[in-house]
Amino acid sequence: MTGHAAVLRLGTRGSDLARWQAETVAQRLRALPEAPEVEVVFIKTTGDHITHAPLHAVDGKAFFTKEIEQALADGRIDLAVHSLKDLATELPPGLTVGAVLERGDPRDALVSRDGAALTSLPTDATVATSSLRRRALIARLRPDLKFVDVRGNVPTRLERLGSGAFDAIVLASAGLIRLGLVARITQFLPAELVLPAVSQGAVAVEVRAGDAATRGWVERLDHAPTRSATTAERALLRELEGGCQVPVGALAAVDGERLSIRAIVSSLQGDRAVEGSLTGPAADAARIGRALADDLRRRGADEILAALRRVAVRDP
Repeated sequence: MTGHAAVLRLGTRGSDLARWQAETVAQRLRALPEAPEVEVVFIKTTGDHITHAPLHAVDGKAFFTKEIEQALADGRIDLAVHSLKDLATELPPGLTVGAVLERGDPRDALVSRDGAALTSLPTDATVATSSLRRRALIARLRPDLKFVDVRGNVPTRLERLGSGAFDAIVLASAGLIRLGLVARITQFLPAELVLPAVSQGAVAVEVRAGDAATRGWVERLDHAPTRSATTAERALLRELEGGCQVPVGALAAVDGERLSIRAIVSSLQGDRAVEGSLTGPAADAARIGRALADDLRRRGADEILAALRRVAVRDP
């Protein structure tokens, strides 16, 4: 490829996990024949500043991406690296996902202070998570557990667990693995029981749609099966008009040319849920995701999500 820029400026957050993701993308770009140099630019986001409250209780959206996307749109950076689950299902005008890297482990992980698995935690044990989805789906299995919000990067959260602030914490398996903390995992929570967040474990590279040169480099990093799977999941979430702060879990997988997706919409207490699955051609990923969302809505998901919105209005 010729006519490339001397340097590609890659924007990212500064957390340990974000740095891992950014450096992984940078290394893969540098390894391409005749590739330009990559400069990593660290950008603080709204989500990095909000540490006093769970994000689902804060008005707004795109907490971990807005400032980075603004820098990309303004031309201050050439590409941005995100956890795909942080990206809104509708991107700002002029921006597009140029590549999705091969997905890591999509499951949630339980880390307990005393090494107890989910079924073995004491009655009324305290579990830390700021994810409404994790809270709702775990409550379906253990309605006796108490949940507390927790913010901060992964090492900070684990330090709080060690200090006795709570009995267990639930985190993304992929993040713990990427940070070399797999030994801390007490239990990988089976996706059959706790469906992960949409796109959990996937890393996205966002670019300007009109920047053909940068897109040409970035697209070479795309992992087609992961792209199809996450496209189906994101289409489902967009159709449900949800976001990362509602109890929606979904997981798609590609086998050859076939794609299968499972999803669930749950009440906050986990006492009411609608779930389903669908299979079809991987080439129709977005259509399959939308079709499953429509099926869930017909069977009661709309009522569950409407109740959640009413709660949010009463208790912002």
